[in-house]
Amino acid sequence: MENVMQNIKAPTGSELTCKGWTQEAAMRMLMNNLDPEVAENPDELVVYGGIGKAARNWESYAQIIESLKKLENDETLLVQSGKPVAVFRTYEHSPRVLIANSNLVPAWANWDHFYELEDKDLMMYGQMTAGSWIYIGAQGILQGTYLSFVEAGKKVFGTADLKGKLILTGGMGGMSGAQPLAGKMAGAVILVVEVDKKRIERKIKEGYCDYLAEDLDEALKLAKQLQDKNEPASIGLVGNCADVYREIFDRGIVPDFVTDQTSAHDPLNGYIPNKMTLEEALQLRKSDPKMYEQKAKQAMADHVQAMLDFQTAGAEVFDYGNNIRKYAQEMGVENAFDFPGFVPAYIRPLFCVGKGPFRWAALSGDPEDIYKTDALAKEMFADDEGLVNWIDMAQKMVKWQGLPARICWLGYGDRHRFALKVNEMVASGELKAPIVFGRDHLDSGSVASPNRETEGMKDGSDAVSDWPILNALVNTAGGASWVSVHHGGGVGMGYSQHAGQVLVADGTEMASEKINRVLISDPGMGIVRHADAGYDIAIKTAQEKNVQMPMLKTEG
Repeated sequence: MENVMQNIKAPTGSELTCKGWTQEAAMRMLMNNLDPEVAENPDELVVYGGIGKAARNWESYAQIIESLKKLENDETLLVQSGKPVAVFRTYEHSPRVLIANSNLVPAWANWDHFYELEDKDLMMYGQMTAGSWIYIGAQGILQGTYLSFVEAGKKVFGTADLKGKLILTGGMGGMSGAQPLAGKMAGAVILVVEVDKKRIERKIKEGYCDYLAEDLDEALKLAKQLQDKNEPASIGLVGNCADVYREIFDRGIVPDFVTDQTSAHDPLNGYIPNKMTLEEALQLRKSDPKMYEQKAKQAMADHVQAMLDFQTAGAEVFDYGNNIRKYAQEMGVENAFDFPGFVPAYIRPLFCVGKGPFRWAALSGDPEDIYKTDALAKEMFADDEGLVNWIDMAQKMVKWQGLPARICWLGYGDRHRFALKVNEMVASGELKAPIVFGRDHLDSGSVASPNRETEGMKDGSDAVSDWPILNALVNTAGGASWVSVHHGGGVGMGYSQHAGQVLVADGTEMASEKINRVLISDPGMGIVRHADAGYDIAIKTAQEKNVQMPMLKTEG
């Protein structure tokens, strides 16, 4: 089918075009993923992360929409790697959609086999929230990025305030585009290297980046001026990380923090080789994919070596979850893993208590609905200073992309209480339409990713992917609105297994029942996962919160 689905916008308001609000929510969130304000390359159905797609092809997209409009309230649509394959009768409280994306038998789980299948139109890469229809633009990773920078600051300088500090990082795509604003929110001057000037321009237009520089001298001079004034700001520098990082190091400049969030998980479609222009790289990708991939991996090796050199020189260096260390190691950088991933370095204590990137979107399309939920969150969690400050900053600094939405790291015990109150607000008419609750697949109990979320687990269970599968199964049993199981998101094929769930608060009693099950079991899986691995914080939390674990190893 020809691409005729351009400029997609989700319907808004309180009128249904489907037979129930759950189907309507799935349809609107799928369309929101492909809104030009939200998606990285909507013409190709790409939402973010190189080739992370919302549907396999335009014919599949059209049929998913058609199927959702026809779907009864006791039926379930099955989606296989972006293609609707069946509708079966289930129960009214069952999920309306079940999604499996990019899953391959382990011995075949590599990019080469994936591309063979993709070329035959048998598979698509679902990333995490792209193929599960709960992406909300760069805001979706914004708070997690902000928290990582803040926690790094606490570790190195003993303070969450990074005023006068310099962060060096790379990537300004759909997800990595959160970095400039997150660094600024943390008080730092953040220099983000991005090979594609258009991406920097887009992020400036969206309010996520302040300055564009095309010359390293210009960028460094500006950064120094801003640091000297303790003025938080973000600078996008047009360049290739593998070259720019090395040049900065060779000049004797050592940033306070160094990381990277380029799409290095995908050497063919995500990462650009150095020592050539962007145009030359794109031409090579078409003419000789194997050569391109090799050059991209060599550039990653150069990139990581520069990061290691910064670490030796005293910078706080961490991997931001794109598998770049693994590819660098493959290319001969034996000590590529000498700097840690961000999860074991800063985030795991939050995972141990069931905290993670919770999010919600207003199906009404009215920002006032989000502001009302913001006020509720600030009232309910008034003693959480970080959360209150976060919402205040987000209201001032985050522009809406597509349907108005909010990201907020809430944990076990808080998610369901908050969602129940929101459901009451929908029921009373205080909110104009239902609210969709979801989360990143990067959550405390829903992912196995040995080079990212489950790196360096205390009991060595990094690669055990039973956990995300159990997460998806218990969320299905609890009646989530839609559930997904994906492979390869974040770090590439062969390196992760993860699951997602979405829940629609439509003001009904059934929605309350579902919230009381799903939004307890879902974050509860994070506590269970980490308590089972022997983390004291998780064990203590499981005991205090009465999480039932038949074989929990308690102290003594």
